[in-house]
Amino acid sequence: MKAIVIGNGLAGTMAAKTLRELDPQVEVVVFAEEKYPYYPRPNLIEYIAGKLPYERIFAFSEEWHVRQKIDIRLGNPVRKIHAKSREVELDGNRRESYDVLLIANGSCSFVPPIKGADKPGVFALRTLEDAKAIIDHVQNHRRVVIIGGGLLGLEIARAIRSLGAEVEVVEFFDRLLPRQLDAQGAALLRSQIEALGIRVRLGFTTEEILGSKEVQGIRLKGGADLSADMAVIAAGVRPNLSLPQDAGLATDRGLVVDDRLRTSHPQVFAAGDSIQHRGKVYGIIPASFDQARAVAYNMLGQEKKYEGTIPANTLKVVGLYVTSLGLANPEGQGYEEIRKIRKEEGIYKKVVLQNGALVGAIWMGTKRGVSEIARAVTAKTKVNQWINVLLDDSFDFSVL
Repeated sequence: MKAIVIGNGLAGTMAAKTLRELDPQVEVVVFAEEKYPYYPRPNLIEYIAGKLPYERIFAFSEEWHVRQKIDIRLGNPVRKIHAKSREVELDGNRRESYDVLLIANGSCSFVPPIKGADKPGVFALRTLEDAKAIIDHVQNHRRVVIIGGGLLGLEIARAIRSLGAEVEVVEFFDRLLPRQLDAQGAALLRSQIEALGIRVRLGFTTEEILGSKEVQGIRLKGGADLSADMAVIAAGVRPNLSLPQDAGLATDRGLVVDDRLRTSHPQVFAAGDSIQHRGKVYGIIPASFDQARAVAYNMLGQEKKYEGTIPANTLKVVGLYVTSLGLANPEGQGYEEIRKIRKEEGIYKKVVLQNGALVGAIWMGTKRGVSEIARAVTAKTKVNQWINVLLDDSFDFSVL
């Protein structure tokens, strides 16, 4: 049996690894657009900050894939999928056949239609090449504006600020991390960010990136201009759908899969940032990992149902841990929110209950209890009996 994997990011690499663990005989071939072996994308932030040397970016040793008997072909992108004949087409009209196929080609940076976004000195961060370009440019361009105050934007801001550059974050929403935090948590995070020397502007839309040949600033909606000689756009990502769409596979906001992570073609599976499962496009590391493990079983005909992943994000900014779990910002009726805040220490805790069950949480400024709370959110544990002490520093989380 021959399994082809498109993409060597987290989902593709973990799926290939799991295939080998499950079946020592299956032939596993991974086609990668990038010329680099797999690296966790969060490592790019520490690399930019100068805290992680180049050789430690990568997850595995150079010989790992050889020992695993996984054929990884770097810099060799798949150009077309021929699902009926079970073949993939490569550069030069070369074709390679498969028995089962996994599409794990991930997502790409979303660049809004901002005038001047194509100027030299405007960057997005998705790949190792992007990180190298940012490091090179910031050496001689020390006034940097980050367009986007989400998870990635704040991490980039922290990394570039650690290099001594002036950094300003411009966010469209009225708070930082609008997907992960509520107003109180976001306000506390902002104070910590600004204590690092990073300026923050909330509720502004970037209309234009100024400069004739290079970046000289940005223009905000309403006419205000900010000076800058470098811009990084961190406005989220979009699934890479052109390949599956060209193959005639069903897509919506993502590549549509069922609970076995099978696409609309029975021999074509998918996992990672590009997929849509039960109407959701996750785009988070825990989901990609869960999907990669599950899809390998199904590619080998060993039924394993993917039930979804509880959203969980952890960010570390200025030494401040921020974790968002499940329904951290519930909408509608029937939810109870309980909070505890110690602003001076940068600590903020919130749990969200529905009929006494834990369905969401925000944990900021401490890691103690995070793993237990995460498991409890996943299990929707009833916590009524501990409601008055759950957020105390002395609470024994083992009871959950």
